[in-house]
Amino acid sequence: MTIKELLEQAQKFEVDKYNLSRNFKESHVAFTGTPEKHPYAEDKIILIVDPFSANILYYEFTTADIAGVEELPNLVTMEGESVKICRVWVRKGSIAIRSAPFIVEDTTHR
Repeated sequence: MTIKELLEQAQKFEVDKYNLSRNFKESHVAFTGTPEKHPYAEDKIILIVDPFSANILYYEFTTADIAGVEELPNLVTMEGESVKICRVWVRKGSIAIRSAPFIVEDTTHR
Protein backbone atom coordinates (compact mmCIF):
# COMPACT_ATOMS: atom_id res chain seq x y z
CA MET A 1 0.00 0.00 0.00
CA THR A 2 1.41 3.40 -0.95
CA ILE A 3 1.25 6.63 1.06
CA LYS A 4 -1.21 8.07 -1.47
CA GLU A 5 -3.54 5.07 -1.05
CA LEU A 6 -3.36 5.44 2.73
CA LEU A 7 -4.27 9.11 2.56
CA GLU A 8 -7.28 8.42 0.34
CA GLN A 9 -8.82 6.05 2.90
CA ALA A 10 -9.81 8.40 5.72
CA GLN A 11 -9.09 11.57 7.72
CA LYS A 12 -7.21 9.48 10.28
CA PHE A 13 -5.93 6.19 8.99
CA GLU A 14 -4.12 2.97 9.70
CA VAL A 15 -0.66 2.47 8.20
CA ASP A 16 1.35 -0.53 7.16
CA LYS A 17 4.96 -1.04 8.16
CA TYR A 18 7.30 -0.51 5.23
CA ASN A 19 10.49 -2.48 4.79
CA LEU A 20 13.39 -0.16 5.50
CA SER A 21 16.81 -0.78 4.00
CA ARG A 22 19.98 -0.67 6.10
CA ASN A 23 21.29 2.54 4.52
CA PHE A 24 17.94 4.27 4.95
CA LYS A 25 19.30 6.51 7.72
CA GLU A 26 21.96 7.87 5.38
CA SER A 27 19.43 9.18 2.84
CA HIS A 28 16.36 9.94 5.00
CA VAL A 29 15.34 11.65 8.26
CA ALA A 30 12.69 10.27 10.65
CA PHE A 31 9.82 12.36 12.04
CA THR A 32 7.33 11.02 14.58
CA GLY A 33 3.70 11.99 15.14
CA THR A 34 0.09 11.45 14.15
CA PRO A 35 -0.46 11.54 10.37
CA GLU A 36 -3.56 13.17 8.88
CA LYS A 37 -4.75 14.07 5.42
CA HIS A 38 -3.84 17.53 4.24
CA PRO A 39 -7.00 19.70 4.18
CA TYR A 40 -6.71 20.65 0.50
CA ALA A 41 -3.57 19.16 -1.12
CA GLU A 42 -3.92 15.46 -1.98
CA ASP A 43 -0.17 15.06 -2.50
CA LYS A 44 0.73 16.19 1.04
CA ILE A 45 0.28 14.97 4.61
CA ILE A 46 0.22 16.68 7.98
CA LEU A 47 2.16 15.09 10.84
CA ILE A 48 1.07 16.38 14.27
CA VAL A 49 4.02 16.03 16.64
CA ASP A 50 2.12 15.75 19.95
CA PRO A 51 -1.65 15.58 19.33
CA PHE A 52 -2.58 15.89 23.05
CA SER A 53 -0.39 18.92 23.75
CA ALA A 54 -1.74 22.46 24.20
CA ASN A 55 1.23 23.69 22.12
CA ILE A 56 0.45 22.35 18.66
CA LEU A 57 3.36 21.78 16.28
CA TYR A 58 2.96 20.05 12.95
CA TYR A 59 4.92 19.23 9.81
CA GLU A 60 3.69 19.24 6.23
CA PHE A 61 5.38 16.81 3.82
CA THR A 62 4.88 15.98 0.16
CA THR A 63 4.01 12.28 -0.12
CA ALA A 64 6.54 11.81 -2.93
CA ASP A 65 9.31 12.66 -0.43
CA ILE A 66 8.18 9.97 2.05
CA ALA A 67 9.96 6.68 1.54
CA GLY A 68 8.68 4.70 4.52
CA VAL A 69 6.32 4.65 7.47
CA GLU A 70 6.65 2.66 10.69
CA GLU A 71 3.73 2.13 13.03
CA LEU A 72 4.58 2.89 16.67
CA PRO A 73 2.56 2.23 19.85
CA ASN A 74 -0.61 4.32 20.16
CA LEU A 75 -0.86 7.22 22.61
CA VAL A 76 -3.75 6.89 25.07
CA THR A 77 -5.16 9.54 27.44
CA MET A 78 -6.49 8.86 30.94
CA GLU A 79 -10.01 9.14 29.41
CA GLY A 80 -9.27 6.29 26.98
CA GLU A 81 -8.89 8.42 23.82
CA SER A 82 -6.15 7.02 21.60
CA VAL A 83 -4.30 8.20 18.51
CA LYS A 84 -2.08 6.38 16.05
CA ILE A 85 1.62 7.32 16.17
CA CYS A 86 3.94 6.73 13.20
CA ARG A 87 7.56 7.30 12.29
CA VAL A 88 7.72 8.84 8.81
CA TRP A 89 10.98 8.64 6.85
CA VAL A 90 11.47 11.71 4.63
CA ARG A 91 14.13 12.07 1.94
CA LYS A 92 17.00 14.37 2.93
CA GLY A 93 17.04 17.63 0.98
CA SER A 94 13.30 17.72 0.38
CA ILE A 95 11.29 20.86 1.17
CA ALA A 96 8.83 20.63 4.09
CA ILE A 97 6.96 23.03 6.36
CA ARG A 98 7.19 23.21 10.15
CA SER A 99 4.27 25.13 11.60
CA ALA A 100 3.38 26.25 15.12
CA PRO A 101 0.15 28.26 15.36
CA PHE A 102 0.04 31.08 17.92
CA ILE A 103 -2.16 33.96 19.09
CA VAL A 104 -1.00 37.37 17.93
CA GLU A 105 -0.80 39.82 20.79
CA ASP A 106 1.24 42.84 21.88
CA THR A 107 3.65 41.71 24.59
CA THR A 108 5.43 45.06 25.04
CA HIS A 109 2.83 46.47 27.49
CA ARG A 110 2.88 43.82 30.18
